Amino acid sequence: MQKPGQTPGRPVADTGLLVAAIRAEETRRDDGLFSDPFAEKLAGESGRRLLADALAATGEKTTLQIIVRTRFWDEALLRATRTVDQVVILAAGMDARAYRLPWPDGTVVFELDQPAVIAAKNERLAEDRPRCRRVALGVDLTADWTASLYDNGFDADKPAVWLIEGLLQYLDEAAVHTLFDRVDAMSAAGSVLLYDVVGKTLLDAAMLAAVRESMAASGAPWLFGTDQPGELSGRLGWSAVVTDIAEPGNAWNRWFAPAVPLDVPGVPRGYFVEATKPG
Repeated sequence: MQKPGQTPGRPVADTGLLVAAIRAEETRRDDGLFSDPFAEKLAGESGRRLLADALAATGEKTTLQIIVRTRFWDEALLRATRTVDQVVILAAGMDARAYRLPWPDGTVVFELDQPAVIAAKNERLAEDRPRCRRVALGVDLTADWTASLYDNGFDADKPAVWLIEGLLQYLDEAAVHTLFDRVDAMSAAGSVLLYDVVGKTLLDAAMLAAVRESMAASGAPWLFGTDQPGELSGRLGWSAVVTDIAEPGNAWNRWFAPAVPLDVPGVPRGYFVEATKPG
């Protein structure tokens, strides 16, 4: 529930500062899975405080999920943009990929988030130059944001790469399906949709109770999870490849539990999905 005096969406927006603080910590490691030299300034003191509170409340396991997914999506985005030159990051928050990834020449990256988030990010990165053509749009993602994309140069006749990172758990099921319907309607054949999902078994597990309680107390409860993550895009005809987060997490020596085959039911998991819209 929204806390009295909070602006709509603010608790979820604050998670962007937390993610930036986690990325800044990872960047300081000698064995870091990625380097984000912009994360420290994007996190700021508020992000560092949020990270300290999160570690005190839930420990570092939840930070590992963000670290692994950052590396996973970095690699997936660069693979996809070998052949697709427009990228849309929904709920971009304090993500700095437009500034730090080696994008192919001609890539345009659209970043969508709340106007206040985009304004704060632009201010903090005012002296930095992106490594692509960056189009940052302040929109309400709970409303119809598609016109804003069209008005700012998005070409629905060309394939696009979409990234929905760390967002779906904050939406109810109806809002999740509406979001996917909008993405599908704007996507030409050959488009790629990248998204991560909290498994329903994990969402309901006792091991996640502290995280759920912490997020609910902050005003950003986790609402959605599914153990059929490929169906979110599959119902629209997209071809999906599903990865248990434990797979890359273990491969990179940054996970706390063994990977279990996806066909084993009842396992608490998080999922990465790479979906492609066929011709």
